[in-house]
Amino acid sequence: MTPLSFPAPLAPYAARAAETRGRVHPEPESPTRTPFQRDRDRVIHSVAFRRLKHKTQVFIYHEGDHYRTRLTHSLEVAQISRSLARCLRLDEDLAECVALAHDLGHPPFGHTGEDVLKECMKDYDGFDHNAHTLRLLTKLEKRHAAFDGLNLCWETLEGVVKHNGPLVGPLARKKEPLPAAIADYVRGHDLQLEGFPSLEAQIAAIADDIAYNNHDVDDGLRAGLFSFDQARDLPLIGPALASVERTYPAAPPGVKIAEAVSALIGAMIADVTAETQRRLAELSPAHADDIRQARLCMADFSAGVRAELDGLRRFLHENMYRHYKVNRARSQARRIVRALFDLFFSEPETLPTDWQAQAVAGNPKRRARIVCDYIAGMTDRYAIREHERLFGAEPGV
Repeated sequence: MTPLSFPAPLAPYAARAAETRGRVHPEPESPTRTPFQRDRDRVIHSVAFRRLKHKTQVFIYHEGDHYRTRLTHSLEVAQISRSLARCLRLDEDLAECVALAHDLGHPPFGHTGEDVLKECMKDYDGFDHNAHTLRLLTKLEKRHAAFDGLNLCWETLEGVVKHNGPLVGPLARKKEPLPAAIADYVRGHDLQLEGFPSLEAQIAAIADDIAYNNHDVDDGLRAGLFSFDQARDLPLIGPALASVERTYPAAPPGVKIAEAVSALIGAMIADVTAETQRRLAELSPAHADDIRQARLCMADFSAGVRAELDGLRRFLHENMYRHYKVNRARSQARRIVRALFDLFFSEPETLPTDWQAQAVAGNPKRRARIVCDYIAGMTDRYAIREHERLFGAEPGV
């Protein structure tokens, strides 16, 4: 890849802050920041973003200070997003903002907590972490006197909601009902759910893939969930690790891991850049809306790397995400979230004062949503402590 010279002009198909479709609540423009920079700053300063520090990525927060949390994962995704945006001459601030916001709606204990809340809410319009992210950004964050939420630009909200692709229509990957929170929101603010998002949002999504596959290998090796010998036989990471061991045979294991992961992230960024440029050349988009109206995603891995990545994911699912140590933590996490939901729903007077009044007065559906919002906002640490306070003994996650 030819080194880029900076500043590079934006590509014709890049999102342009000066052409934003605006905010639901009109505000004076910032004299020092573009609308997308302002959105990024609002996400960083949100309470929901700070809570990611103690939310699970794979390991519960207290299992080790060096493992990724949902916060450090989001920061890594943002860094990779900016790198890809720069290579493709896109708006780096929008790409970074979508990356920083994409996981805000995760409840405590990651996907395990989400699975429990889905079950708890199955009769009350369900739970989906992406839909909950939208609720946080548009309703639940309380930082401004004139409106609820963060009042982000249309392009940011579109990117967060659709970063994995269209949600409805023939191009949608998942043929399932639209989450209620998203369906309710778009009745008043159309996010064009049937089309793809901006290319900035698409690269935030693929940066998520790059980040979590690489740092899960890193964390899994460091945690001893699988061995160096196993890693040497893996797709993608195996050749990278072999190259490092040839070049630095005396390096400590931790350094070898870091070098291999760094090299692989760089190789994946190069692959995505090349494949995306190939697809863009076929489409010849002249505007950001041409990306939205395309019949396929523009940002992707090449077919060869995609196949190898699928093999790496299968290994991680079998040897890391389903490792007995991880399963034991998940088992405890499921019981914590379920017990908290059942107690707060049946005894809403046990909720904190600022949540209690609405829950006590509400019908069952309204009460369930309030309880769900309260639990979804918890960190792992807070959920464990609440369980201990309410049930008398820490379950030892």
